[in-house]
Amino acid sequence: MKRLLGGLLAAAMICTVSGQAVAQSDYPNKPVRVLIGFPVGGLLDTVARIVGEEMSTIMGQQFLVDARGGAGGSIATSALATSQPDGYTLMMVNDNHALNPWSMKSLPYDSKKDFTFIGFVGYTPLVFVAHPDVPASDVKSLVELARKQPVTYGSVGPGSSSHLVGELLARATKADFQHVPYRGGAPAMTDLLAGHVKTMFLSPVIGLRNIEAKKLKGLAIAADARLSLLPDLPTMAEAGYPLEASYWFGLMAPAKTPPEVIAKLEKALLQALKAPAVLKRFAQLGAVVKPQGSKEFTAYVNEELDRWEKVFKEVGIKPN
Repeated sequence: MKRLLGGLLAAAMICTVSGQAVAQSDYPNKPVRVLIGFPVGGLLDTVARIVGEEMSTIMGQQFLVDARGGAGGSIATSALATSQPDGYTLMMVNDNHALNPWSMKSLPYDSKKDFTFIGFVGYTPLVFVAHPDVPASDVKSLVELARKQPVTYGSVGPGSSSHLVGELLARATKADFQHVPYRGGAPAMTDLLAGHVKTMFLSPVIGLRNIEAKKLKGLAIAADARLSLLPDLPTMAEAGYPLEASYWFGLMAPAKTPPEVIAKLEKALLQALKAPAVLKRFAQLGAVVKPQGSKEFTAYVNEELDRWEKVFKEVGIKPN
């Protein structure tokens, strides 16, 4: 009887392993869900749809965006962490993944251990702008102004990239830049355009639209090189303050997703990011496409987590 039971158990295990192997070999054989941690219509949603459409063509299955906004993206991230690691639930993650562990008191997941990072997509460097009534035409004159009187800057929320780069600028210049946090980009932009808050670091496409309409003044871009979308705008380094900040994005899966599935997704993602139509659409967003595979993206996320931990400690921002 023991031999019979042992034989049946072994056979069942072989069938299970064989079934998993077959499932992985024909992956994907149904639609793939791509979570995002912010509302539909925003930058991350647009990025996820551009990449998802191209990957759908490459892999022969739909990549469907599932927006689960809230808590700085941690609600969607938590959902990913508890999803089946079968490759059918992924997430287009952004820079908040490296900020949330230090801006929030507790998270229901481990930002490193609970995920497999598939590949890096790219980033949009932040553009430093001012309201037209600010009596400064460049970063240097703005800093001089802020040393004489307080100058406010808005952000999309406490602990966000748009908040932290402002804090770093204030520390580097010893000028009085006062942070005004908002719950998202829309209310921050409303007050910025109305002149209730005087400056802000924001995405290039929003900056371009308002700079061209003379509703905002472009001061500099927080990147290591000028952006083709705004070629006349100097970098922060050229302006005398070498600060870099961006909204970045990449694709990740739950931990323990089979390596064979990750390899297929990585290959398809890198192929998608070479497509001329994808490159064109990203350029229109003011985004820099920077394809990186799983190994490179994993290292990048770890570096970002370490980098922002140091910044939070230096600036003295406590988690809330």
